[in-house]
Amino acid sequence: MKQIISTERAPQAIGPYSQAVVIGDMVFTSGQIPLVPETGVFVEGEIAEQTEQVLKNLSAVLEAAGAGLDSVVKTTVFLADMSDFAQMNEVYGRFFQHDPPARSTVQAARLPRDARVEIDAIALIKKEK
Repeated sequence: MKQIISTERAPQAIGPYSQAVVIGDMVFTSGQIPLVPETGVFVEGEIAEQTEQVLKNLSAVLEAAGAGLDSVVKTTVFLADMSDFAQMNEVYGRFFQHDPPARSTVQAARLPRDARVEIDAIALIKKEK
C-alpha cells in the first residue's frame, strides 16, 4: 500500500501530484524546484543558489518520509542549460559528501516555472535501531 507524503517544510505541489510516495521501505520524491516554502517564490540568485534551495526542499520531503539525503540511492537532475552543470555539481557535492547516490543529469527543454534546476530522488527509509 502506498503512503502519500506531504510537508509544509517544502513547496506544496503545484499540480495533481504528491511531494513523495512511500512504498514499503522506499521513498520516491517528485522533482523539487527552487521555491522557498514560506513564500512560494523562487530563491534569489543564480544556479548555485537555486540548486541549494532545491536540495533543501528535497531534504525536507525526505525527512517527512522518514529518510534523508544520506539514504538516497538515486537522483535525477534536470538542468535548463547543461552549461550550469559545473556550478550545480559543486553545490550538489556539498550535500552528498559521503557515499553519493547514483545520478543521471539531463538537459530539459523547459522546467516548471522556468526553473534552472529540478531534482528528484529515490531513497530508503531509515530503520529504527
